[in-house]
Amino acid sequence: MQSKIRTANRRLTVFHLLQPVEGGVARVVTDLVRAQVREGIRAVVACPPGTALSRELAGVGAEVHGWRAGRAPGPGLAAETVSAARLISASSPDVVHAHSAKAGLAARLALRGRVPTVFQPHAWSFDAVGGATALAALAWERYAARWAERILCVSEAERRAGEKAGIAARWTVIRNGVDLSEFRGDAAGPEAVRRTLPLLSGTPGPGPVVVCVGRLCRQKGQDVLLRAWPEITRVAPEARLVLVGDGPDRERLSRIAPSGVLFAGAVDTTSSWLRAADVVVLPSRWEGMALAPLEAMACGRPVVLADVSGARESLPPGHHRYGLVPPDDPRALAGAVARLLTDRRLRDSLGRQAGAHARANFDVRHTATAVSELYGRLLGLSEPMMRERISR
Repeated sequence: MQSKIRTANRRLTVFHLLQPVEGGVARVVTDLVRAQVREGIRAVVACPPGTALSRELAGVGAEVHGWRAGRAPGPGLAAETVSAARLISASSPDVVHAHSAKAGLAARLALRGRVPTVFQPHAWSFDAVGGATALAALAWERYAARWAERILCVSEAERRAGEKAGIAARWTVIRNGVDLSEFRGDAAGPEAVRRTLPLLSGTPGPGPVVVCVGRLCRQKGQDVLLRAWPEITRVAPEARLVLVGDGPDRERLSRIAPSGVLFAGAVDTTSSWLRAADVVVLPSRWEGMALAPLEAMACGRPVVLADVSGARESLPPGHHRYGLVPPDDPRALAGAVARLLTDRRLRDSLGRQAGAHARANFDVRHTATAVSELYGRLLGLSEPMMRERISR
């Protein structure tokens, strides 16, 4: 390929294209880019300009370029694709790494295999929509797989879902990881952490706290948790619920929320909120492998998850019977959460096991190393050659 010849004598360059700019995808990319910069890779990122993400990526040492792109496909797709093509060409990358559906669409249309391309769906686009739109998204993924050297999935379940949907791809699975220096347990316990958070310290009640971290949108299923909450408080009347995050469903969720549910909004870091929780819940309708539960477990907190892609692979052995419920099932969710809220010994035991499991299996440094090794395989570089290209 021309790209290989043109860049053979330069430092290894990886071009990341992404949209959206908040939530788990943004955190995954930020952690990955930070690790790549530390490793010596020239990391170039194109994302919507003027955002917190663009500033954070620049802060970790990436070369950041503005890519004006909406979250969903629309009339601007042609211009977005042309813009992506120009930015990629100007950077002369060895590898293009496109994150999530919109970037995957634009990058593969722009390149059509001319530069080694990794597409990372971070959950399948056809799961997010219905009807004719879902059929069109699936048809595109089946067709465009030919223009990706690898489709990188964050869980075996996500890969199996792609195969089952008829996507014929060259697959790699590398599970998400978290920054274990930021997300970690503490000896003080959740009650002490809660005293440092004004939203919780200023509200009455010594009862346990449930935290749900995620973009406020249909995917994350906060509405399912809100429907379950009255049943939970019948069993644990002093329990409090905090939704951490912002998104398009904020107003709707505020209208249907039972009295006493707290909305923390968008936060710079979720670690304090996770450590303040007795139980962390994520009732998603679809995922690849959600980041928030991994972060919660790294903080030593038990989790209750909807049984979607990546959830089973996230949990420690034996936790499925406590922490896994069918998606879109408020009654099952209420039962699982109430069980943990009324049994402190159980949730403390599960939290300790979760912390050990996360530290052993979901270190973001291992994730970043595996991604770099994937780039090397795609470029036909041995480990010594890869080190040489990075060190230039």
